[in-house]
Amino acid sequence: MLAVNSEVYTSLAATLGVAVVFAGLIRLFTRRWNGPLMIGVNLAVIGCAYMLYFFRDPERLTPDDPTLVFAGADGKIMAIKEVVEDKHLHTNAVRISIFLSLMDVHVNRAPIQGRVTFENYFPGERYFTFLEKSSEFNQHSEIVIENARTKVLVNQIVGPIARRVVYWVKRGQRVQAGERIGMMKFGSRLDMYIPADDVKDILVQPGQAVTAGETVLVSLKPRDAEPPNQASLAELVEKATDETVTPLTETNAVGKQAP
Repeated sequence: MLAVNSEVYTSLAATLGVAVVFAGLIRLFTRRWNGPLMIGVNLAVIGCAYMLYFFRDPERLTPDDPTLVFAGADGKIMAIKEVVEDKHLHTNAVRISIFLSLMDVHVNRAPIQGRVTFENYFPGERYFTFLEKSSEFNQHSEIVIENARTKVLVNQIVGPIARRVVYWVKRGQRVQAGERIGMMKFGSRLDMYIPADDVKDILVQPGQAVTAGETVLVSLKPRDAEPPNQASLAELVEKATDETVTPLTETNAVGKQAP
């Protein structure tokens, strides 16, 4: 049976409303109901079927391993970069960006177990999310999850055709790795920031399909390990990005679904 997230109801109502209005407008021009009624019914059936598919919410089994950081979204790895994250992590970080097509599951999941120490939504621009500046300037939410080993910043980023993003966690709440934390309603990018000093290895590459709550992105250092120097972090990022891949765009990613 197809599991569907409860966020679907508003979109179903909107789809039905559009179908009724569209059929009514056609009726004004044709002065008959047979054609407009058929068009409206077909539009409603196709639209609602897609909404049920888009809002699907399958169960996921996430391993209980505190040394691993899991994907927070279904999609494809768009980029892996070393950046300075001075707002929440206050250190060098590995940023892993996941691009979501309109065919991917859009429910987001916690990448690690821990406590939510920050959550908020920020207005901004609606640049295409394959652009680097979308990470900084687009509308987005910020969620920080922290435990004794590390903390991860998760940004749900709104693209040009996105309606909005929602999150279901509150500050102080404890979550398990793989637990549902929010949803991107036609959004298209999720950025995850992991402190560089906590990263042992990066286990994905750009262009790779990932599954939220199941695909391992990063393995973490043992607690008593020495922090890696800057050169070693650069080597990890270079290793993860050394294969030539086709850059993702808003157009060539649509229709590609993570297995």
